[in-house]
Amino acid sequence: MSPSRASPNVGAVTSVRGSVVDVRFDERLPPIYTLLRAGAGGRIVMEVLSQRDAHHVRAIALTPTQGLARGIRVLDSGGPLRAPVGQAILSRMFDVFGNTIDGGPALSGVEGRSVHRSPPPLAQRSTRSEIFETGIKIIDALAPLERGGKAGLFGGAGVGKTVLLTEMIHNMIRHQQGVSIFCGIGERSREGEELYREMRQAGVLPNMVMLFGQMNEPPGARFRVGHAALTMAEYFRDDEHRDVLLLVDNIFRFIQAGAEVSGLMGQMPSRLGYQPTMGTELAGLEERIANTEAGAITSIQAVYVPADDFTDPAAVHTFSHLSASIVLSRKRASEGLYPAIDPLQSASKMATPGIVGARHYDLAQEIRRTLAQYAQLKDIIAMLGLEQLSARDRGIVARARRLERFLTQPFFTTEQFTGLQGELVAITDTLDGCERILRDEFQDVPERALYMIGTVAQVKRPTQIVQEPTTRMTDAEAHSDAP
Repeated sequence: MSPSRASPNVGAVTSVRGSVVDVRFDERLPPIYTLLRAGAGGRIVMEVLSQRDAHHVRAIALTPTQGLARGIRVLDSGGPLRAPVGQAILSRMFDVFGNTIDGGPALSGVEGRSVHRSPPPLAQRSTRSEIFETGIKIIDALAPLERGGKAGLFGGAGVGKTVLLTEMIHNMIRHQQGVSIFCGIGERSREGEELYREMRQAGVLPNMVMLFGQMNEPPGARFRVGHAALTMAEYFRDDEHRDVLLLVDNIFRFIQAGAEVSGLMGQMPSRLGYQPTMGTELAGLEERIANTEAGAITSIQAVYVPADDFTDPAAVHTFSHLSASIVLSRKRASEGLYPAIDPLQSASKMATPGIVGARHYDLAQEIRRTLAQYAQLKDIIAMLGLEQLSARDRGIVARARRLERFLTQPFFTTEQFTGLQGELVAITDTLDGCERILRDEFQDVPERALYMIGTVAQVKRPTQIVQEPTTRMTDAEAHSDAP
């Protein structure tokens, strides 16, 4: 290092507008993404996002800016934001700076890597298409996930996105011996505390890392926490050759934080007020999630859909990166059909005969066809009653209602609320159950016997029959399973 570079690069604040800080450097200008520190002990951290001229940079604060004023001394850290990597980070919870926030001892002597990394080149990516088995029936049967791919959980507030993510963490660690990384972007700190406690009680924390950029933190911190989580995931994939399950809750908050940063930086807003660089920013994050010969990062991302509007630009841009889309339905949640996944709107690029096999593909198509026909018949049933349908249509209704109930499932992470033991169901058992229902093997069994069970082998167990919540069906339809 030259003597000029060895000396600290010191600047001074020239203006402060909320989270946007302009800094003057007379000696040399810090590069883009460099961290700047100010205040006592460097407690105020900023990231350079633009170079205004030969002596001024504009930075976005990653911490609150209380106490910052014009003329205050600013120190160039000489590098970008770094995330800790290594075995020591397992079972710990971090903030965007790599500080532990779980009440445990601080990490020491841990390697830090820049959060600004390039996606793996195409030559290093794996070309194999493999299924990532979740143990959740409706996902594995109708919208199978790709190992090393990206899946989106779409839904409004309160339909079960976080519960579904938590269940997948449990299944990944307990049954597939992988590493799970949970990244909370702009979510409630209460959820983080509950998740940490539940994972510790379940005994899966030793193979899990958690990062949080809480909703009360500045937009700059929320915008970078996803990059920090990916840096950790890339370490386990590339250095330790392990499969990683990266769960992001919520990718919409990443886009939202980017919109706040863009507005603060003075950029002209685009459609519906989103930032003009939304597509580039999202792609920069998503393209780092990939399947290489060393291992795979499989990502499942909760996507909040504003006002349940799937034409919103945030939802549309996110869709373009996904290999599977799992859509949560408020109507199904109100009917007690959990997980509240809409089987007709959810889809996967893996659901082709060449990947899942001809039997799985044909069964999935028949399940969708049966449920779609039932959806079309609901208006007739509501107006005229079930008795006015032909015998063939009544058979379709009976099969569809039994399929809907069989595709519900008790979760391990909700045992304390439901009193039902969680179930992990293999794909073969799920397909066998659906095939037998479609063949009318359970036409003499009450619908409720198929509700909240694992495999069809549990149908005849009286203790497994749970009274399902009342749905908005007609009396005639409600008694359609009577002998």
